Amino acid sequence: MHNYRNAVIAFAAACPAVAQAQSTEQLKTELGALKAHVQKLEAMIDQADQARAEAKAKARAPEPDTSAEVARLRVKTDATDDAMQASGLKGLKISGYIDPTYIRNRNAGTSSFVFLNNNSSINGSGESFGYDNTYFGSALLNLDKELEGGSKLRISLMPSKGTASGYNFGNLVHEASASIPLGDQSTRLLLGQIPDWSGYEYIPSTQNKLLTHNLLFDFSSANFYTGAGLQLLRGKWDSKIMLGNMNSARVNDGGDRTPGVFYRVDYAMSEFSGFGISGTHAGFDDEDTVGRLDLMEVDGFYTRGDWNIQGQLSYGRQQATAANRYGAEQQRWYGLSSLVSYKIMPRLEAIARLDYIFNGTGGGGVFGATLAPGCKDLAGFAANCPDGRNGFGPGMVLRGGQWFVLDPTQGANRGTLSVGTRYLLVPGVSVKGEYRYDYATARTFRTLDGQYRRDNQVIGVSTVVSF
Repeated sequence: MHNYRNAVIAFAAACPAVAQAQSTEQLKTELGALKAHVQKLEAMIDQADQARAEAKAKARAPEPDTSAEVARLRVKTDATDDAMQASGLKGLKISGYIDPTYIRNRNAGTSSFVFLNNNSSINGSGESFGYDNTYFGSALLNLDKELEGGSKLRISLMPSKGTASGYNFGNLVHEASASIPLGDQSTRLLLGQIPDWSGYEYIPSTQNKLLTHNLLFDFSSANFYTGAGLQLLRGKWDSKIMLGNMNSARVNDGGDRTPGVFYRVDYAMSEFSGFGISGTHAGFDDEDTVGRLDLMEVDGFYTRGDWNIQGQLSYGRQQATAANRYGAEQQRWYGLSSLVSYKIMPRLEAIARLDYIFNGTGGGGVFGATLAPGCKDLAGFAANCPDGRNGFGPGMVLRGGQWFVLDPTQGANRGTLSVGTRYLLVPGVSVKGEYRYDYATARTFRTLDGQYRRDNQVIGVSTVVSF
């Protein structure tokens, strides 16, 4: 900068030689302009020198001592961690929801709000399980705890409508399970009571897109397992297998019973798609018979953008029992279910689901249906009545003003079409609506006035509030 200033002064000193060829007025004008330009350059040089001086002074200034503040924050953080550890709050997560629901059932002639009622006849309530009375209208509280070393504990409480409520009366526990690493986190020991893991649908209303569940979920799967098993996590594969009781906290028949086997294998094909295979192989108790049950299914999903597609294929076989048999030693059924959803807008989702069960043999008794004696066939012999609430079993025919079983050895096939919407009202609050049409290939649905029809209609609205 100083060299530049000297050059400017030298240039100004040379101006008199040039001025000899010019008039006095022109010389004065040019000298004035040159003087102004030199003053401007000198001001810029002074500003630059001042900026360099300030930067050097700042660089020499000592940094504030923050070590005491850091030490104080470290002590405070350690004390908070110790307090959480001592109180059991470290690694604890609490979540839950409620979903008060309104349901209208045409055949039953009911129109009611549903919340915290029973799905079985507990204490003489007279209620029973049905596709219009499953896990919705409930309250769920989850307690998840992760211990040092990676062990995980989950306790889920669901009054009146948990997985065990219909089998262990008064039981509030929906799930009580532990997952313990064996050597590393990818091999884990499973213990306790675990909800059935088959299919693409879930019990919590926060995870189920519609109010009701598909036919395979309600009538071709177990409720829960009690026992022990292993979980193997290997890359994209997640495999689980258990030995224990199906739908029972303890087997008390006094006989020589072997544990059931329950398994599921999932494969994540990508972030947007995957499939799973599951099976249940166990014995179950009936009023007169101990039967054998085999349930197998494969399910998959594809999610991309606003679209979501889920599907399931199932096969079921059970040893004939007094409550479900007529003219067959084995009952078999096949089923399929598919759900498609599309987000019309970020908060609004449209959903459609189609189910079908081929169930023509053995009188139409699937695992989850309840057929019972009390009817007669056209020849006057005793026969099982259909499950009139859920539409399973042999078809009925009207003769002479009375209803008879048309063919006790033939069951009706069953189908369902459900359409609905789900709207995110505010964070943590969703409103769901569903219209459901159930149909059968024979007259298996019983009406309020004692008649039998081939179909039924249900409408429901639910508000899910979760945290």
